[in-house]
Amino acid sequence: MTTDSENPFAVITGASSGIGYELARQLAEHGYDLLVIAEDEGIEEAAAGLRRDGVNQVTAVRADLARREGVEQAWAAITSTGRDIDVLALNAGRGIGGDFVGGTKLDDELNVIDVNVTSTVHLAKLALPPMVARKRGRVLITSSIASMMPGTYQAVYNASKSFVQSFAEAVRAELVDTGVTVTSLMPGPTDTNFFHRADMDDTRVGASDKDDPAQVAEQAIKALLDGKEKVLAGSVKTRAQAVASKVAPDKVKAEMHRRMAEPGSASK
Repeated sequence: MTTDSENPFAVITGASSGIGYELARQLAEHGYDLLVIAEDEGIEEAAAGLRRDGVNQVTAVRADLARREGVEQAWAAITSTGRDIDVLALNAGRGIGGDFVGGTKLDDELNVIDVNVTSTVHLAKLALPPMVARKRGRVLITSSIASMMPGTYQAVYNASKSFVQSFAEAVRAELVDTGVTVTSLMPGPTDTNFFHRADMDDTRVGASDKDDPAQVAEQAIKALLDGKEKVLAGSVKTRAQAVASKVAPDKVKAEMHRRMAEPGSASK
């Protein structure tokens, strides 16, 4: 499948809802044609919604990025367009909450790693060399303010985001002066399906007020297009908490996270 569109081309993973969908919508408003990827059937509905918003071309790809075959399937769909990627938003991610010992299932924890870490590295490894060869392109990698603290009752999720944050910053440094930029998006708790899917509805953070994903995405795309290193996205309160966490000892941050993420803490 090829196209003669003169619009720039953006690829967004995890785009069926939440921050990913809003990232796609923001890029559409900036005149990008889109290829949106997610594992669930909602990606078709998301693509239809983006088309109604006036995007010239939207391609939906349903692929499970937790599987190597799913990543290769997504990449084949991208290359079949015959188009160069101008913006790549590696946003797909998931979490799981609960006690690491006796609370969560190994398969769920490994799935978190496969989606958050492995698929990010895999797609970046495929997409970045052509960008560098063309000497242009922008990459957005969705990390989290969770990358800055030990994740009590979200041990694997926070660790996966620490990996992603370090990865984004290291690759950005390697690509200096290539014409390709890498920006990490660091949102706080955001009003998406994340906490429900992570089985965290009964936690204090799951039941709390959260940031608007549209606001997070708007801040993210501005930082991306400006070539910024990172963006602490969301409300003023969220960004202030993230800045404060930079100086707090890990032991203190681990206890803070316990109070937010402990199962049953919503009713305490």
